[in-house]
Amino acid sequence: MTQPINRQNTPRTERTKARPASVSMKWPTFQADQRSRLAFGGLLMLLAVGLTVAFCSYLLTGQEDQSVLSTVTDSSLRESGGEMRNFLGVLGAFIAHVFIFRWFGVAALGLPLILFLAGCKLAFNRELLPLSRTTKATLFYMAWFSSLAGYIVLATDAVGDGSVWCGGIGYEVNVWLFNLIGWGGLAIIGFALFLFLVFFYGMTKLPSVSLPKKPAAKSGPVYDDAEADEEEADEDEDEVEDFIDVKARVNSVPKPVQPPVVETPEPVEEPEPERQPEPKFEKVNGTGSSPNPAAKKPLTFTISDTTSIESSAEPAQPVAEPYAGPTDEVDEDALKLHGLYDPTLDLPRYLFPTIELLTEYPENQKAQVSAEELEANKDRIVDTLQNYGITIDSIKATIGPTVTLYEIIPAAGVRISKIKSLEDDIALSLAALGIRIIAPMPGKGTIGIEVPNKNREMVAMRSVISTEKFSKSNFELPIVMGKTISNEIFVADLAKMPHLLMAGATGQGKSVGLNVLLTSLIYKKHPSQLKLVLVDPKKVELTLFNKLERHFLAQLPDSDEPIITDTKKVVNTLNSLCIEMDNRYNLLKDAQCRNLKEYNAKFIQRRLNPERGHKFLPYIVLVIDELADLMMTAGKEVEQPIARLAQLARAIGIHLVVATQRPSVNVITGLIKANFPARLSFKVTSKIDSRTILDTGGAEQLVGMGDMLFSSNSDIIRLQCPFVDTNEIEEICEFVGNQRGYDSSYNLPEFAGDDSGNSEEREIDLENRDPMFDEAARLVVNHQQGSTSLIQRRLKLGYNRAGRLIDQLEAAGIVGAFEGSKAREVLVQDMNTLEEMLKNMN
Repeated sequence: MTQPINRQNTPRTERTKARPASVSMKWPTFQADQRSRLAFGGLLMLLAVGLTVAFCSYLLTGQEDQSVLSTVTDSSLRESGGEMRNFLGVLGAFIAHVFIFRWFGVAALGLPLILFLAGCKLAFNRELLPLSRTTKATLFYMAWFSSLAGYIVLATDAVGDGSVWCGGIGYEVNVWLFNLIGWGGLAIIGFALFLFLVFFYGMTKLPSVSLPKKPAAKSGPVYDDAEADEEEADEDEDEVEDFIDVKARVNSVPKPVQPPVVETPEPVEEPEPERQPEPKFEKVNGTGSSPNPAAKKPLTFTISDTTSIESSAEPAQPVAEPYAGPTDEVDEDALKLHGLYDPTLDLPRYLFPTIELLTEYPENQKAQVSAEELEANKDRIVDTLQNYGITIDSIKATIGPTVTLYEIIPAAGVRISKIKSLEDDIALSLAALGIRIIAPMPGKGTIGIEVPNKNREMVAMRSVISTEKFSKSNFELPIVMGKTISNEIFVADLAKMPHLLMAGATGQGKSVGLNVLLTSLIYKKHPSQLKLVLVDPKKVELTLFNKLERHFLAQLPDSDEPIITDTKKVVNTLNSLCIEMDNRYNLLKDAQCRNLKEYNAKFIQRRLNPERGHKFLPYIVLVIDELADLMMTAGKEVEQPIARLAQLARAIGIHLVVATQRPSVNVITGLIKANFPARLSFKVTSKIDSRTILDTGGAEQLVGMGDMLFSSNSDIIRLQCPFVDTNEIEEICEFVGNQRGYDSSYNLPEFAGDDSGNSEEREIDLENRDPMFDEAARLVVNHQQGSTSLIQRRLKLGYNRAGRLIDQLEAAGIVGAFEGSKAREVLVQDMNTLEEMLKNMN
């Protein structure tokens, strides 16, 4: 084996460090830049402290500063600023005067609280209190307290000094109410507080005084919230309490029995970090009798713990390690003399891409599903099922990055098909697109209803690459598929799929999915262990990866471009891969190995002789971005080698990833589809397309932007594909491409394809013509139609023999060249000329 490679790219100094992100004024870029978020967060916290100081100072010295504020525009800043007693000078006094005297009064002190919480969220990526909920409550209380203080000021005629307490808004509101309904304005103010408490905090009943010796009333349900109040353990518990108080209504049998919540843990491939116990929120009805025939039954609503897997600390820079294969039957003498063979020594200083090359997006851009939204969706689902006479025992919500899964347990005797038929009715009641019903859930005794979230989470590529589940994966070809509904990172092994078929309409994330797949492989594999064959008929999707030519790419020896775009070169490349497959099988046969892993392990242990043609074999991954275009232009020439590779190439380390926009049956033929057990579908346009790619419906109900269904071994999983931007791909390719590489790309075996039909003409020997040649020639000239079907039909011959006769007629100059679906042109116009030609030939 050739060890040193003298030629290398010109390295750039300090290339291993990530380049600083360029400055952009676009809001998404600003929002994703941690430096900008930190600076803006610090500014908001500083502004909050300044406003607090200015407001408090104004309450103490505001009256003395009134005269100065009225003349501040008529005198110089030096004079007015010297006389101002506010701690923040003229500006602080003016701002405080506007917010306190003219607007909200003392209630304006709630404004610095909002700014401080927002600053903490931006600067520290954490919330001291729920920002959205606290902001809504604070703004309401500011307006309400200003109105209440305005009523007191108006009632006591303390207009001069009292305006500081109520502000202009509170005073004017009460003047308007007094002129409208007199002193009844106090009732309006009190009722406004009552409405806010009911709808904001979800109150369903007024507090009552419990009598110790009197039994509970039997006229209605009683909700016991004592247990839930004792479970307050974190800063978000206020939303949980609001969630408990909402009343659930379902029809049931007369005897109310509390059903247990059945939670079947989903199997995972690797152990996960320890999770906190799920908070369960249950509502128990009273035991009284009901006058209705169907008494109300309690409904258990459980929110599943969907804490996402925390990203591990920045992983250490990966170092190319030698393969470690089986150690049985090792030739000890050869190992002592040469040591284990290390394929990475061809590029000993190769550095894996760093995690800094990927954009770090804010961690708080996660799916925000409030308790109110959960409760509202749950009520709509329950009411819709109830309208059709379907009762359920319990319901459980699992919040994912794209959709929320509601798992319901139907009551005894309810047919699953009846719930499945209500898919459109549930979608109508929820006013949401992409409702998908899974009946039943695989491995569970529940029925799943997937409802898209209003605020979706963007799964960044950096957040999944940096997790231990990927960085410490021992798969042969690990690829990150995305996040599941339960916020788990899903990593698959392409070597075990063994081929992947992708589909999706335009703009639904198919190209991003291919970039994610290629990025995953580049982050985990050394160039000596992996080669990529990239086919891009659209010529623009995979062009960024041409910088990896002397590291990861494989191509024909005479190819000019590393990315294959020409249809004829695609056919030659596919046939070349078939030759490579046959050659590898011959090597495995000589080595008495069953697969590539065993073969490479033997070669690493020096048990195979390179002089007999043995060598270390890297994995080869063929990626085709648009199969439909190739099938339209080449047809069988593309289908046959793809089908052959899909059938046989798994054991020798050649794996296919084929993508198409429209999975119609004339593109994904039965021969191709049968050998692609792993399917990945983004949103498609119709249920027919979904059944073509997945053998079931559901892909047409996806919501786009990376929302996808992955089918493997008859299991279908809904995932949110990670997002990797074009700039990130460019950074990764530049990082790899500027390192020392091989002298050239990995050369596939030569394949001499025919450029035209001339080679076939040379192969046809007119001296050994078919016995039916003369009769076929007369038939074609007589009908002036050069078609195989005519010869086959009139002379009662098989298709293959009729095709050979047409080829011989073409070689003899009687008919023209093949013109696709058209009949061949007849070059001889009369029978006399034909008979003269036949006489000369004979």
